[in-house]
Amino acid sequence: MNITKSFTQLENFGHSHSAPAYFIKVNIPEEIAEVFAHAQKTGLKITARGAGRSYNDAALSGGGIVLDMRGMNAITRWDKSTGLITAQPGVTLEQVWQKVEPDGWWPPVVSGTMRTTLGGCLSANIHGKNNFKMGTIGEHVVEFTATLPTGAEVTCSPQKNADLFYSLISGLGMLGIFTSITLQMKRIHSGLVTVDALPVHNLHEHISALLDGAPHNDYIVGWMDTLNGGKNLGRGQIHAARYLHEGEDPDPQKTMKLENQVLPPYIFGLFPKSILYMFMRPFANNLGWWGVNTAKYIASLRTHTFRQPHAAFHFLLDYVPNWELSYGRGGLIQYQSFIPKETAESAWSEMLKLSFKSRLPSYLGVTKRHRPDKFLLTHAVDGFSLAMDFKVTDRNRVRLSAMLQEFDKIVLQAGGRFYFAKNSETTADTTLAFYGKETVAKFMKLKKRCDPHGLLESDLSKRIFG
Repeated sequence: MNITKSFTQLENFGHSHSAPAYFIKVNIPEEIAEVFAHAQKTGLKITARGAGRSYNDAALSGGGIVLDMRGMNAITRWDKSTGLITAQPGVTLEQVWQKVEPDGWWPPVVSGTMRTTLGGCLSANIHGKNNFKMGTIGEHVVEFTATLPTGAEVTCSPQKNADLFYSLISGLGMLGIFTSITLQMKRIHSGLVTVDALPVHNLHEHISALLDGAPHNDYIVGWMDTLNGGKNLGRGQIHAARYLHEGEDPDPQKTMKLENQVLPPYIFGLFPKSILYMFMRPFANNLGWWGVNTAKYIASLRTHTFRQPHAAFHFLLDYVPNWELSYGRGGLIQYQSFIPKETAESAWSEMLKLSFKSRLPSYLGVTKRHRPDKFLLTHAVDGFSLAMDFKVTDRNRVRLSAMLQEFDKIVLQAGGRFYFAKNSETTADTTLAFYGKETVAKFMKLKKRCDPHGLLESDLSKRIFG
């Protein structure tokens, strides 16, 4: 491989963090090993980058090498009789679901956007709206191969090299780079899900609806109005969804066709969504988003049931292309906390009240129900998550960072955890406190074994591990 590298300024998905790096595109696993050898000679550090959809610094490496994995984007095997799919790490969830759904399958776990790559999904061990039932994406990986910084290629499964299986998945790309991933898909009998939409009037009712609704549904997710306090604190809407059983859909072959799933590029068939973010910008302020949230809540007060295509239900973040640009030049930060069910209400109440007091309200809140998993760097709890979007400006950046670190203290006191595809202010001390010394020591021991020269390093890993 003749290594050519361009020095490029890269950003996170929220456009709130950036860093210059040598950007190198790889197309085959052998090229990854060659870049590792090159980095060892030059003293440069490496991090892998897929679609760049992380809200924080997970795919940034200031002054180092960033591997562009999008060239490794082939689906190498699909068995529609068993639902097993094998793909390279640059394959997106969009490629996966569009491959499998016409044959009556669906990915068992997806993120809120279909643009994420499988390599990124495994590195962060993503969760979906069904985490309480299906766990994280890692729980549905049958096998993967990865190239280690030593140049070795390893094959891992829950039975083979299990320690590496449960640490590379969730490992934030710091132990090795995925080269092939085999996943088990879920059988479906319709291209539709049945959705129940119901309002919740306060935080206690919101959390109770998630807790009580989860056992009776395949998916559950909440929207929270994070700009109204007082007796309305935590109000919002719950969407609970169920798969259709065999025979419920009179024409499943039709509803599973791609043309009935793809999100339309136009509103009312005329207005292109690609420029909609420009019209959202005037509302990207405290008053504007207060109005948007209030109007949305009023519109959600009617309980109703409807059927919706899988893609439309799952990929809300793809409805408006480039929506993140509506936040303006400073971008946005997303903060996500995972808190046990016993302490979630009090912790979130304290966090929301602090955001009002600091005059730094979140413009969007999304809640989910979760369960624990056994991956090494797990973010999961038997409880709930709340993701909050904050606008970043030159004037509020320092205050916002300080407030989010106060959030970290509240979360730790509540026995909670964090998700490093998102949080961008969490410190090494906080990381050690919630992972625990034993887990961090185990990860560092694996790091020394897989990466003895410390070649894999991102801005995120430097921040959270010191």
